[in-house]
Amino acid sequence: MIKSDFRSDTVTKPSKEMLDAMFHASVGDDVYGEDPTVNELQEFAANLFGKEAALFCASGTQTNQIAINIHVKPGGEVICHEDSHVYKYEGGGIAKNSGASVRLLQGNRGRLTASEIEKWIMPDDVHFPVTQLISLEDTANRGGGAVYDFTEIQKISQLAKNKQIPLHLDGARVFNALAVNGVDLKTYAAQFDSISICLSKGLGAPVGSLLLGTKEFIHQARRVRKVMGGGMRQAGFLAAAGLFALKHNVARLDQDHRHAKQLEAAFLKCDWIESSLSVETNILVLILKEESKRDVYIQKLVDAGIKVSSFGPGMIRLVTHLDLSEEHILKTIEQLKQL
Repeated sequence: MIKSDFRSDTVTKPSKEMLDAMFHASVGDDVYGEDPTVNELQEFAANLFGKEAALFCASGTQTNQIAINIHVKPGGEVICHEDSHVYKYEGGGIAKNSGASVRLLQGNRGRLTASEIEKWIMPDDVHFPVTQLISLEDTANRGGGAVYDFTEIQKISQLAKNKQIPLHLDGARVFNALAVNGVDLKTYAAQFDSISICLSKGLGAPVGSLLLGTKEFIHQARRVRKVMGGGMRQAGFLAAAGLFALKHNVARLDQDHRHAKQLEAAFLKCDWIESSLSVETNILVLILKEESKRDVYIQKLVDAGIKVSSFGPGMIRLVTHLDLSEEHILKTIEQLKQL
């Protein structure tokens, strides 16, 4: 039986070529700034997005939390979507690490608009926390991999500049978004003061994320990373995987998107599926007709060799990635007919 793991695009294993790059990496002590492969990765990523500097970190949660910690003072407030990763899946880090509160907005499939944000920027009143950061997520995980309209991002960016509020991007799957919207990387990145990108989601690296910004911002980020226990030594072995991922695994993301659309069409033919969040990238969120039977259907899929994730009441999530070939997708579609 062919087994297909659709739980997340974080379950991928390094390819032979990536392992070779890791094995042959030149390394040094990165806390001293002396790891040549880490330095190369950081410079490559910064240049790719047109930012002054970058910092290699262990995870997207770490890059997001470092950015928030720099942008926000204790008692301040972060505006974000109510389902955003920085709020929902980072262990209460905004409160714990930065002593800040959050203004949660409903938006649409994880996305916000400039007009919605503007209504909730706090006035200068001692009763209210000071709005100190706006955070967007593109693609939006809880929105089923939804992609922002770039025109809306530009409006939000202009609003942030007018209000002198920094704008952060949780770009865990930003390359998936860029594969859809076709916007130039530097033009896109110019809208944000800081950007977090994951190398282990969709791009196939085993570990790591990057934080991008100005030289001064990254100088501060290096200090915060150290405080959070994120200083790594001979990290070049991991950085080599990230560098390989950026150079070789970005152009193929359209294939993952195509696979997700194939799966969506197949699942919507099943009589136990009510609907789905329309697939835009590599995430498929299914809505069941019988909410109470979610775990039953998940187990049936697992028994058929199809690993998926629960995604809230009556919802199941599948994520396509580079370890799932056309054969995996076609076999999954065939197995669905037998359930």
